[in-house]
Amino acid sequence: MSQSTSLTARAILFDMDGTLVDSLAAVESIWTGFAIRFGLAPAELLSEIHGVRAKDSVARFAPPGSDIDALTAELTELEVASSDLAIEVRGAASFLTALPQSCIGLVTSADWRLAEGRMRGAGLPIPATVVTAEDVTRGKPAPDGYLLGARRLGVDPGDVIVFEDAEAGIQAALAAGMRVVVVGDHESSATRGLTRIPDYAAATVSSLDGIITVHM
Repeated sequence: MSQSTSLTARAILFDMDGTLVDSLAAVESIWTGFAIRFGLAPAELLSEIHGVRAKDSVARFAPPGSDIDALTAELTELEVASSDLAIEVRGAASFLTALPQSCIGLVTSADWRLAEGRMRGAGLPIPATVVTAEDVTRGKPAPDGYLLGARRLGVDPGDVIVFEDAEAGIQAALAAGMRVVVVGDHESSATRGLTRIPDYAAATVSSLDGIITVHM
């Protein structure tokens, strides 16, 4: 029998892709096309882009002299068009709705249109507090997005639990001084000792006097 874990916090921040929404098929199809177009190894590219803003990945991998903004816009349009293919990570909707809505937020590397499209495509409620790619100068793995999310919720970073699935996001949350729950099977030196769940099917929540307790 697996050992249960309980964590307490004043706020919870969620990544989106891979954490609340399964968009892997669409993401990998679109970015594989990008890799082939520019003579890159798809597997190598895909291993580096998860959790990172599109424009940061384009700037890193596009050939010198490329129009980064135009390529980013092109890829984003393809991703937005596939939003209806997004699938809820098991139990995510119930878990989100069980939490105090004033104490949760979404921090994603997607832009607002893509975030809205995928959340709605997966049938998930969109928190009132959302930090998207447009809101920060530095994307994940920089901590800026998570720090901004905490400020918008009015809580100290140390009072926040972050649910994340990707290396860039895990590093960002840890750099922000937040506790991290890994969703899924990603493993690295950064995930050692962190609480891990496969999905939200067995997760429950209670709250009292502004303190949220998550049971996993």
